[in-house]
Parts: sequence; structure tokens; C-alpha cells
Amino acid sequence: MFFNILVKYTLIMSKFAILSILLPTVLFINISIAQDSINDLPKTSSALFINNEVMHISLKYSNKDIKKETNDSTYITTFLKFKEKEQSWDSLEVRLRKRGNFRLKNCYFAPIKVKIKKKERNNTLFEGQKNLKLVLPCLLQRGSNDNVIKEYLAYKLYEVVSPYHFKSKLVHLSYEEIKGKKIKNHEIFAILIEDDKHVAKRIGGKVLNIKAHPLNQVPLECVRNAFFQYMIGNTDYSTAYQHNIKLIFLEKTIIPVPYDFDMCGLVNTSYAAVSQINDDLLSIENVRQRLYRGFKRDPKIFDDVRLEFLEKRSDILGVLKECELLFENRVEYISTVEYIEEFFEVLINDRKFEKEIVNKGRTN
Repeated sequence: MFFNILVKYTLIMSKFAILSILLPTVLFINISIAQDSINDLPKTSSALFINNEVMHISLKYSNKDIKKETNDSTYITTFLKFKEKEQSWDSLEVRLRKRGNFRLKNCYFAPIKVKIKKKERNNTLFEGQKNLKLVLPCLLQRGSNDNVIKEYLAYKLYEVVSPYHFKSKLVHLSYEEIKGKKIKNHEIFAILIEDDKHVAKRIGGKVLNIKAHPLNQVPLECVRNAFFQYMIGNTDYSTAYQHNIKLIFLEKTIIPVPYDFDMCGLVNTSYAAVSQINDDLLSIENVRQRLYRGFKRDPKIFDDVRLEFLEKRSDILGVLKECELLFENRVEYISTVEYIEEFFEVLINDRKFEKEIVNKGRTN
């Protein structure tokens, strides 16, 4: 089967190569301008996100206390200890508060917002990071760490797909949970995620806090995002209602940047359910089934993005390979790779591509 897919992929690549020569000059100019904008993005990254090494951190706080705080301005002060590789431990004072909606109500571990004062973060790995999100496992159950790894992979995959993305860092968290006079120790994986304002600043834009119809957003970035969401089996988002999407205003254009992927088929958590946004009833029964949720666009954009993904197939699979040894259950890793490969089978097959993606484009 792989040989057949490879042959089909080669044929498609040849077909697109010929097609690209015939495309109108205006399209070539638009693509060139878009590429120039990408090349103009900052080439440096914060020290925290400069590599993909798993960092070891340690926190001590009461999960119960942080959940019961009702004021978003109320923080718990504690120390975050951290180390990379064989380096010695360092620490800084941080303030924590709860964040999120679904996970806050339904998970054992509260999702956390981390706030760091400038004097604390200066001259450390956290320099420049005033605010961070900390994503923890949802439940105390087998497979929770693998779920965190898979959600982290979703963030890293979007880095391959688009220059406009949230930076993320996988961490091994030694969490000392204060339970009255006792301490309960947890050794878990977690994800540190860049703040949206930092994303906007890094790419030279600003966070847009008003609604904007997807058809008023950058077409290329919208289609990239929609292909990505289809690839990971995610319907728990809305570019129109900014549900699990941040909008960045950049050079008089609006760019969607996705986040929060625990409900997608790639992660496949035990609590994941098919989302209903704005009372839309979707035609799938479980999150492992894919449904394209992007809007109808110029067919040439679909062809361009299709080709982009096919060209990046080895890079995308390489992201998964980098985390192979971190999985506690090898079956979960294999399932993850197979799930992504199924996406490429759709791209390679003209009939499937038309049926599952092009013809599913929304009009409202």
C-alpha cells in the first residue's frame, strides 16, 4: 500500500509542478509577497523555546486552593525550579492562577497561568516571558502523560505548517501538591505555552480582540489552519467566534493562530467529545473521525496548500519521530503516526481530496 501511495504522491507532485508553471502571474506575485513576509519574521526565539529539549521543572502549590479562587487577579505565589539537561537547578518566584473553562471544571489538575516579574525572569531562560500558560494532564489515569505529549505534538506540527504559531515547551513537572498538612507528589508531563501578546509581538502584530469573519482573514493562513485542523481531527475551534483561535492583526491583515487541542482526534482523550459550536450539529460521531470545517475558497489556494502539506510530509512525520521515545505506551505512538498518515492518504487521492476537503468547504 505504501508503494501505491508513493506512486500516487509522485504523480500528484508532477501534476502540481506542471500546474504551477501555468498559474497566472498575479498568483505568483501574491505567493512571492507572502513568502517575503514570512522571511521577514524574527529569526531568533526566546531562550525558553530555542530548542526542543524536555526541561525539568518543579512547582509546589495547592491544586484545591487555586481552583477555588474566583478572581482572575488573585494569584498564588510560589517558586518555580527549573533545569535543562545536566545543568544545576535554578529557581525564580512566580505567581499562579487558574485559567480555562472546560478543563477547569472537568479535570483534576487546574490549567495554570504563570506570571513572572521582570526582575525574576531577567538573565534566565524565562527572560522576555511575562506570562505563560501551563497545560497539565487532565485526569489521574493511565495514558495522561501520552495525551500531553500528543497535544504538544499538535503545537509543534503547526510550527511546520505556518510561521504564525504559539511556541511551546514540553516539560517534566515534579509537582508537589499541597493537601492540607500532607504533600502528594506527581511526576507528570506538562506544556509551557507562549502568551498570545508575546506571539503578536514576536511576529510584529497585535492581538485582535474583536470578531472577524473568516472570509475577512488572510485566505492562505485560513486554509493552512483548516487543513491542519482536519489533519489532527479537530472540530473544537471557530475562527469566526475566536474559540480556541487567536486573531493577530498584522500589516492590515488578520491572521488566525490556533491553540488548545485536547479535544482533537490526534490526542483522543478519554473525555473528548464532538464539539458543538454555535449549536452546529456536526456529521461525525467521534473525534477520531475527520470533518473539514474551513470555508470555500479559490480552488488554487486549496491546491497550493495541498502541495505545501505534501512537501512537508517528511518534516511532519519527523516531528512525531522526535518524541517517539517519550511515549509510555508504544501503541499510542504507532496510532499517532497512523492517524497522520491517513490524512496524507486523503491528500494523495484526488477523489478523496475533492470529497473530504474541497466539497466540504463551508459557505456560512
